[in-house]
Order: sequence, then C-alpha cells, then structure tokens
Amino acid sequence: MKTLKKITVLQFSIFFLLASVSFSQNISGTNSSKVDSINTQKNDSIKKDFYLKGSVNLTNKGISYIPNFSIGKPAIIVDCSMGGRKLFFEPQFRFALNGEPWAFLFPIRYKISNKKFQLIAGVNPLMNFKNLTYIVDGVSTTDLVNRRYLGGELKPNYFISKNISVGASYLYFLGISKGALKNTNFVSVNTNFSHIKLGAGFFTKLNAQIYYLNQDGKDGFYFSPTVIVLKSNFPLSIQSIINTTIRSNIPGSQKFIWNISLIYSFNKTYTEKNTN
Repeated sequence: MKTLKKITVLQFSIFFLLASVSFSQNISGTNSSKVDSINTQKNDSIKKDFYLKGSVNLTNKGISYIPNFSIGKPAIIVDCSMGGRKLFFEPQFRFALNGEPWAFLFPIRYKISNKKFQLIAGVNPLMNFKNLTYIVDGVSTTDLVNRRYLGGELKPNYFISKNISVGASYLYFLGISKGALKNTNFVSVNTNFSHIKLGAGFFTKLNAQIYYLNQDGKDGFYFSPTVIVLKSNFPLSIQSIINTTIRSNIPGSQKFIWNISLIYSFNKTYTEKNTN
C-alpha cells in the first residue's frame, strides 16, 4: 500500500480563495450585463438567486464533525456552500496543520422553510483519513489510509423568534470500506441564539446541543455548546466549541474537549433575471 501524499494546506487555501474571488467576479460581471439588458426591456422577468459562501477556520485543536472526537492538535477547516434557495452543496475539507488530510465531507442538502419552520434533508458522503501502522518484513511502516462512508441527515428547526430557534438533528453514516465503522447514529436536540448584541457593532451566536451517539452498539450521551463572536461587516470571527461526556462507552471518547478558532468568512448572493 503506497502512502498517500500530503496535501499542502497553504496551496489549497490560496487556490480556494482565488477561485472564489475569480468566480464571483465572473458571475458579477455576467449578472451586471444581464441586469442592464433586462432593465431596458419591459417584459416580465423571473429572478433566480444563487449564493456562494465559505470560510477558512484555523483552530488550536481540530474537533470532529460529531464533536466527541478530536485529532488533538491544530487544524485548518475549509468550508464552502453554494446553491439556490432550496438545493445546495456544502463541501468541507479538514486538515491537520501540517497539511495531512483528516476528513472530507460532501453534503448535498435540500431545504423547505417558512417564517416559523425549516426542514433540511440531505445526503452526506464522508472520507475519513487515519494513519495506520503495520509491520512488513520486521520493519514498522505507517500509511495514511482513507475510510469511506455514505451518510444521510434530517434537521428540523422551529423559530421561536427571528433570532431564537429550537431544533433537532439526525445523522446516519454507513461504513462502506474495510476497517470503517458499519453503523453510526447521531441524534441531537439544540437551542440557537443567532444575534445577541454586544455593542460597538459586535454580536454573538450561541448554540447548545445535547446528543446521543451510537457506533456499532457502543453509545454515549454528550453536551456540546458553541459560541461565536462576530463584528458586523467584518470577515473575521472567533469561535469556541466545548464537548463534555455525560455517559459513554465509545472507545476514543474524551471526558472534556474544547478549542478556539479564528475564522475568515465570505458570503455573496447573485441574482440572475431571465426574460420571457
């Protein structure tokens, strides 16, 4: 088995940011010419919104997508989200800070919503990378191998007010490669506060969840709050995730995990008008 080559995080991040800027410029230019042309016409038009947003997260300790696991060292997480009002694609790429891949997710999600209720359903393929050490002719060898999963998710959310909501989440992952966990079930209930003003243009977001995790018959209960501090019209934010174990017999679970992250974000929405 050949060792997988490391992916350079710096190169990937630079490519990601340049691609997003170039893409946004191309779409903006295209949409500007279309809008100018449409404004000269009297025909009715149909608006189609497309958004592109993303973030680069630099953290002192990489915490997993399901937060009871951590790689225990600094990491970088690259998120991207693109699509329309209902259907969207949200890939996520996780690396150790030395450039070694950790996990790649490729969720495709569909959203149904009104003023009070939102339901997101999706499929979520996952690739998880792990160093595997074995002996060949008396020599210890370490290879980076990936384990593949097929996942599905369902996330209902009810809005008590504009900035307060309660919700639930169900995730299922099926291991399809050798050595992967066969069945992972994740169920959570959560409360979200999305815009708590702090003054001077700063505000915070809070999320608290209690969740149950079952992996091939081993299970546990956990509590995990997340806090984010942001400033209006500023691309940098600070985030911290905490995870505590209530009860668990899952191998690798830690009693207490926390991290702090610096996040760079961008968010663009484009509107295309098609004349009849």
